[in-house]
Amino acid sequence: MKHTKKRFKLGHVVMTEGVKEMFEAETLVPPLIIKHLLKRHARGDWGDVDDDDKQLNNDSVSSGNRLMSSYTVSGEKVWVITEADRSTTTLLLPEEY
Repeated sequence: MKHTKKRFKLGHVVMTEGVKEMFEAETLVPPLIIKHLLKRHARGDWGDVDDDDKQLNNDSVSSGNRLMSSYTVSGEKVWVITEADRSTTTLLLPEEY
């Protein structure tokens, strides 16, 4: 189920060095891509996660557990993780987890 409104707070948004370097190496406009990924994540569009993880995320919105999305940007996976307390959302590469 896709929502058009933000379903939860993102808290403080940060990115890892790997994501920063990936965006610097691309001809993409990083702020626009980051904003797009965060908007999808906050609306409950979990990206490229399997059905079980989508359901877990949907349940976690109301139960207050961690949320994780996965998106492909220029052939690279980027994860977006919001902590259970909604204090922080991190953009990272899978190998940085």
